Amino acid sequence: MTWNNIMEFIRSYPQTMWISQLFLIVLITAVVNYFKNRVYLRLIKKLETTKSIWDGALANAIQHPLTWLIWLFGLTYALDLSSIYVEDYAIFDWTPTLRRGGALALCAWSLIRFVNRAEANYLDSELAKNSVVDITTAHAIAQILKISIVITTGLVVLPLFGINTTGILAFGGAGSLIVGFAAKDLLANFFGALMIYLDRPFAVGDWIRSPDRNVEGTVEYIGWRLTRIRTFDRRPLYVPNAVFASVSVENPSRMSNRRIKEVVGIRYQDADKVEIITSEIKAMLLAHEDIDATKPCFVNLNAFGLSSLDIQIYVFTKTTQWIPYQITKQELMMNVLNIIAKHGAQVPFPTRTLNMPDQLANLSDALPPPK
Repeated sequence: MTWNNIMEFIRSYPQTMWISQLFLIVLITAVVNYFKNRVYLRLIKKLETTKSIWDGALANAIQHPLTWLIWLFGLTYALDLSSIYVEDYAIFDWTPTLRRGGALALCAWSLIRFVNRAEANYLDSELAKNSVVDITTAHAIAQILKISIVITTGLVVLPLFGINTTGILAFGGAGSLIVGFAAKDLLANFFGALMIYLDRPFAVGDWIRSPDRNVEGTVEYIGWRLTRIRTFDRRPLYVPNAVFASVSVENPSRMSNRRIKEVVGIRYQDADKVEIITSEIKAMLLAHEDIDATKPCFVNLNAFGLSSLDIQIYVFTKTTQWIPYQITKQELMMNVLNIIAKHGAQVPFPTRTLNMPDQLANLSDALPPPK
């Protein structure tokens, strides 16, 4: 049997022609997808040698959506071909709409994947390692972009399926009042998160605490409804964002220095040595490499205590980290004790003197000694 005989046989049977054409469309779709994968693998290898955070994000974002897009066009064109041979099926009337709506949905999926990948690459880049990137701002921008993509895609795709978006938008004006009353707490948390993103009183990684509430720890995540804080006993604390609109928040992570404020007492018998001791302590503090000499530094007799002369030490360290601060403070306090001991003075224990009347003292002398 020759090739011409085979083609004549196929043309004589429409059903056979339809099946062969469907097979050809599916075969072409599979071949296009195969070459797409080959090109994509070469593209990925080339992009791995670049330092840009955007081209790699774009390549990863379109990988899976592009595969779905190729098969979407192939299968919908196969349905268009089937409508010639098969009639009275409503699905064939929706084929162009499915093709356009699916293409738009896949484009939106690609954009969302691109935003997610770009955010991850941006935070893992050298900018983030050098603390140039504000993690909270980057996350907020990514969230806003993804919400905008979803809303825009919905408004474009819905008219394709015969849904009038004008009515939806009109209903939104009246429905917003109902939603506002029904979900006022949710909206309060949403706007609370918006104020956090705009005012930035704290960011992810900051140590915060509130004098008004029992809230203290390290910020791990700022969402649109809740902020997750890791307390110092390693427990997660979930705080609604609306709370931060009505309480005071202290951010110790943004302090410029840490303060040392201590009171050291010496005996009243060493009152003549107070002046030289305070002057040497102040000189020692100003000469220390971990003390910020540009900030106030006070060492002075502060009060007459019950059993000591109280010397106040008030100074600021350069470091703001907790552990280096504690090490520096211990070293300084040991130096203070050495200066006091060098001048023959002492740090007293709490003592109390009891004055007895002479009659009681004589009576105690007249008592026989204990056996």
